[in-house]
Amino acid sequence: MRYISTVIVVALLASPLGAQQREEQRIQNAGTTIREILDVPDDIPQQLLDKAECVIVLPSVMKFAFVFGGSYGRGAMTCRSGKDFAGPWGAPTMALEGGSFGFQLGGQATGYVLLVMNPRGADSISSSKVKLGLGLSAAVGPKGRDAIAATDVAFRAEVLSYSRSRGLFAGAFLDGSTLRPDNEANESLYKRSMTAKEIVLNGKIEPPSAADELRSELNKRSPKNLCN
Repeated sequence: MRYISTVIVVALLASPLGAQQREEQRIQNAGTTIREILDVPDDIPQQLLDKAECVIVLPSVMKFAFVFGGSYGRGAMTCRSGKDFAGPWGAPTMALEGGSFGFQLGGQATGYVLLVMNPRGADSISSSKVKLGLGLSAAVGPKGRDAIAATDVAFRAEVLSYSRSRGLFAGAFLDGSTLRPDNEANESLYKRSMTAKEIVLNGKIEPPSAADELRSELNKRSPKNLCN
């Protein structure tokens, strides 16, 4: 009986409905993560969030291995809608992260928020796989209210990284990692074949209800793009 129940559960998860529910849960987790990180006092400077074109949320990036390791995570990316990213935060596209190497110890899950600071970064990440620090300039995002330091970093970097960690990887950065659209997950979520660029930059589809918290938090915390 237990074997039959397990088979049924696996079959449901593998079904189109199960795949859609998994992606909806990913977006809901992204909404929870962005709310928790933005609730931390003096964490992400408001002027940087207000100048970001897009936000990528990776609720659980797993770091692994001893000395030389890697990371892998699934999350969502949402951009400001409209021409010149001047509108409210729009429908999310699913995203994948992986491949980092560096001096690491043990294994744990870390939540990340990445601010995409210019149109080139938004276009690159929504189009194909990119490598942070090589294909796109990236930096650890400054925290607190130091406007001078924040402006300097934001001017030079296309992607700024913030993390919510427990344990050894607090403050770790995804330098050397890759980001790419998860088109298979997008098809499961939206029930149609669309590119990430069509979803986040061209506004060709309505946001799913699962993205309500993610979008409402961003629209509440940063309703206007101050780059415009």
